[in-house]
Amino acid sequence: MNKEEIIIRAADLRDAEALLNIYIPYVTDTAITFEYEPPTLEEFRARMVRIMQKYPYLVAVADGKIAGYCYVSQFKDRDAYDWSVETTVYVGRELKGRGIGRKLYEKLEEVLKEQHILNLNACIAYPHPESIAFHEKLGYKTVAHFHKCGYKLGVWYDMVWMEKMLGEHTENPLPVIPACELELEELLS
Repeated sequence: MNKEEIIIRAADLRDAEALLNIYIPYVTDTAITFEYEPPTLEEFRARMVRIMQKYPYLVAVADGKIAGYCYVSQFKDRDAYDWSVETTVYVGRELKGRGIGRKLYEKLEEVLKEQHILNLNACIAYPHPESIAFHEKLGYKTVAHFHKCGYKLGVWYDMVWMEKMLGEHTENPLPVIPACELELEELLS
């Protein structure tokens, strides 16, 4: 699979089942997510709807099949945090290392800049050196390390927060534009 064959587009609720199928092994077999039980399809769709009200939710299609997805969510529920988001990316485990996650994040950042988002925050279970290395290659820096704060699959995990700045922090920042008000298809082409 060449990088040119990867198409990034806005997610649609019809994608929910394929996205959930990518997510389930991360829930059941890893500590990459601290969720213990996979959500139902209805719960997953409801999460997508909630996120898409304000933020981009993108999918990668490779060889006609959904290969991965990414989105951002609210960092904190106070107005002063509007310019900060938490990033999430999942790629089909059999497709990792093919540039899909990078391409998803690059397109995601283009949309976030149009929204006037300034701070990207990634929460990573530690040790997952591949996740940390992936984010470092994209310009993220480690800003916090919490010890033994998550327990899953019989192991206590540390948590690392990484951060990337997308723009200048001015005295009067531009208001955040909801992703649903942007021409996403145009931005993603």
